[in-house]
Amino acid sequence: MSTFDFLVEIGTEELPPKTLKTLSDAFAAQCADQLQTSNIAFDSIVAYAAPRRLALWVKGLGAAQPDEAFERKGPAAKAAYDKEGNPSRAALGFAGSCGVAFSDLETIDTPKGEWLVYRGVKTGAATIDLLPQLVQTSLDNLPIAKRMRWSSNRFEFVRPLQWLVMLADSQVIPCSMMGIEAGNHTRGHRFHSTGTLTISHPAAYESTLLDQGHVIASFEKRRDVIRAEAQRVAAGKGVTVVIPDGLLDEVTGLNEWPVALIAQFEERFLSVPSEALVSSMEDHQKYFHTVDAAGAMQPYFVFIANIESKDPSAVIAGNEKVIRPRLADAAFFWDTDKSMPLADRVARLDSVMFQKDLGTTGDKRRRLEQTAAAIATKIGGNPEWAARAAQLAKADLVTDMVGEFPELQGIAGSYYALHDGEADEVAQGIREHYLPAGAGDPLPESLTGMAVAMADRLDNLTGLFGIGQPPTGTRDPFALRRAALGLLRILVEKRIDLDIGELLDIALAQHDFDADTTATTRQQVTEYLLDRFGAWYADDGIAAEVIQSVRFNHITKPMDFDLRVKAVHAFSQLPEAAALAAANKRVGNLLGKVSLADLPGSVDTALLSESAEIQLSKDIAACLAATAPLVAAHAYTDCLSTLATLRAAVDTFFDDVMVMAEDPAVRNNRLALLKQLRDAFLQVADISHLS
Repeated sequence: MSTFDFLVEIGTEELPPKTLKTLSDAFAAQCADQLQTSNIAFDSIVAYAAPRRLALWVKGLGAAQPDEAFERKGPAAKAAYDKEGNPSRAALGFAGSCGVAFSDLETIDTPKGEWLVYRGVKTGAATIDLLPQLVQTSLDNLPIAKRMRWSSNRFEFVRPLQWLVMLADSQVIPCSMMGIEAGNHTRGHRFHSTGTLTISHPAAYESTLLDQGHVIASFEKRRDVIRAEAQRVAAGKGVTVVIPDGLLDEVTGLNEWPVALIAQFEERFLSVPSEALVSSMEDHQKYFHTVDAAGAMQPYFVFIANIESKDPSAVIAGNEKVIRPRLADAAFFWDTDKSMPLADRVARLDSVMFQKDLGTTGDKRRRLEQTAAAIATKIGGNPEWAARAAQLAKADLVTDMVGEFPELQGIAGSYYALHDGEADEVAQGIREHYLPAGAGDPLPESLTGMAVAMADRLDNLTGLFGIGQPPTGTRDPFALRRAALGLLRILVEKRIDLDIGELLDIALAQHDFDADTTATTRQQVTEYLLDRFGAWYADDGIAAEVIQSVRFNHITKPMDFDLRVKAVHAFSQLPEAAALAAANKRVGNLLGKVSLADLPGSVDTALLSESAEIQLSKDIAACLAATAPLVAAHAYTDCLSTLATLRAAVDTFFDDVMVMAEDPAVRNNRLALLKQLRDAFLQVADISHLS
């Protein structure tokens, strides 16, 4: 057979549901990489993932590696024969090492003379022989945070192996992996299937599990079934089910044979903030909540059973019984917490340690009040609201609700603030000050929320750097990387034109650092923040050279930095970019050989004699006049597009003009012209980094 289909199934104990899709995708990617590295052809790979299995179906797998021609160089031809004309010991030894007779060797001409070579063909290895190690290597490279050992074995994997299937068409590939012998037998659903199932061929894998094993092996198909069935049962009650992607993936990872059912809870619980109810259902029980057409929460929830029960009503009743105490707890905490105003809890923060060298959460609260108020003033917000929101922002940490549901911090506080009669924007600021919590999360919408959110992150960054505890390697216990990116996102995406240094000065003023520590911290945090842009823009496909070109100008306003980066990136795609970048690099080299202080401050047109330099001077002057208002308006893309028109004049100048003329006055005047050219681009960035 020239090609065959390959199936591998890794049967395990229940895999982590939150990472099941990631493991499956990585397994397929690793297998594809290993096949390509081994020079084994294949048509496609189909991945399967269920709670107790990871599997791959590789279609059209080449039966063997291709034969590979090779050439092995031996001794020089002049050393190949002795005085009698017989093959020398060196030549015979070389032939022997190649496993051939001397007559099989060839002589080739090289620049260094004639040499003996052996040309042969290495027969490609059979794919079947390579697959066990290829699969093992793929498994070893999976992104598993913590590997397990089981029994007395030294094997390590995400979960203990229970069975192993490895088929080449209908043939079992004889091998052992992590103590399990390969076969053609798999296992179906724990309850709806009995005994083992025989897989006759890779193409029959999915249908065998479905028809005989009550297992939907495809992660995507199982997810689609869950979504469709959840929507169907919800529609039967006249409500809409809310299906977050992350929860859907997790539930898909929990179920082999998903059955959607809908249950309900007492309407009295709807008086509790909806976020608490959602947390109880989704985070703790993996239920999907429901809403009406207006988005208001309804007293129904959808859950996915991993079994087709003969008595669904009993399963529904059981889940209603499970959720009731959780919702009752949330209702109790809500009612209890409301009995004490949020402001009265602020004093308790003095007994909650933030960091031993930075004091309590109460100390942090006092710093936030000052910082948030100052930032609010700068961004056009209400400093009194910002100070009040900062004062109350951490108070819900000492409520029973957040003690039980820590994911509600900020959210619970906003509800309690509204109940206490605080201003709406104060409550909104409390809710929003944790935003963004991660990449892709929404940003604060209110000016108060932005001020407190920035103040919180600035306090963490300046405080931890100030006491000498910046992130190191993978260690970042205070999530400063996330804090830095969150701060940058607010400044950039909300178009807040503030300087990092200006913000750091406000935050640092709230700490008791000495002058040297303050200065060092300011510099370190500034560099740390700007360094975060590297990964940020890399995700957008923007080259590191583009970022470096902007960094050259020491831009410390994130909004302005972002506009310049995007402008340079757009410029780099223009046909004129390469030539102008190279020209700027050349100009930089020329100017680096002279003292800029010795150059005239302006170009003396009377000293311009060559038509190319006269034209370049005119074109630069026109561009400077056109770009000045563009730079002032931060229209950097238009600015660089305008400067791109200089390419022809620049090319002609370097073709026709001797810059380093013998006459010092002429030479310095031409260098001044080139400096003017470079400075025109430096209005935006140093584009020489693109060359």
